[in-house]
Amino acid sequence: MDDPQILQRIGQLVDEEHALYQRAEQDHGLNDEEEAHLRGLEVALDQCWDLLQQRRARREFGSNPDRAKVRDATTVERYDPAWKLEEDTPEPRNEAHTP
Repeated sequence: MDDPQILQRIGQLVDEEHALYQRAEQDHGLNDEEEAHLRGLEVALDQCWDLLQQRRARREFGSNPDRAKVRDATTVERYDPAWKLEEDTPEPRNEAHTP
């Protein structure tokens, strides 16, 4: 899948998710089958976003984006959205070596 196809799939999944949320609002909840379907949509969305991110990272660093693969649900569901690569605190400096 290329980026436009992934984005199109994300759009389809979001539309389906919104339809289920609307149904839940109107019917005062979802049945077990609809709940399971909603959870499946959420995982599929996470997988699509992850794949898109992989493709963008590969492209940015000179790798082939077509080699990115959909990761399993367990992997993408373990991500911590609060995770940061770097801390916001300034790097400590050694005053003896400052110009």
